[in-house]
Amino acid sequence: MKKKIYFAGSIRGGRVDASLYHRMIEYMQAGHTVLTEHVGDLSLSAHECDPDGDSAIYNQDTAWLRESDVLIGEVTCPSLGVGYELAYAERYGVPCHLFYNSQRCQLSAMIRGNSYFNVYPYTKEEEIFEILARILNHND
Repeated sequence: MKKKIYFAGSIRGGRVDASLYHRMIEYMQAGHTVLTEHVGDLSLSAHECDPDGDSAIYNQDTAWLRESDVLIGEVTCPSLGVGYELAYAERYGVPCHLFYNSQRCQLSAMIRGNSYFNVYPYTKEEEIFEILARILNHND
């Protein structure tokens, strides 16, 4: 069954993992709809900021969260926005699957300590795709 996926990854908090986001989104798009594919756009900058557009971004992102079947996030790079998205998804009962590189960060206790979130530490990128296949029931 084709799922609507809300992909969460840092934008203004830092774009150090943008290429990983891009690869994850491409993988998920093979069989599903990623509502937030722009998060993997390699030309998107953390410094691009349009204060007048912030409320439009909030409105669009929260609408996408409410219509999503699942949230998948890469949370190695800390981001206030991603943290907010996770709390919002929990509030609306959207299942959340979160990946982080355990060699590069120590994940917040507010995330790891919350049994609502399915948290997957990884050390190699390949591990992400094996888990994504199980989550999304890919047969490749």
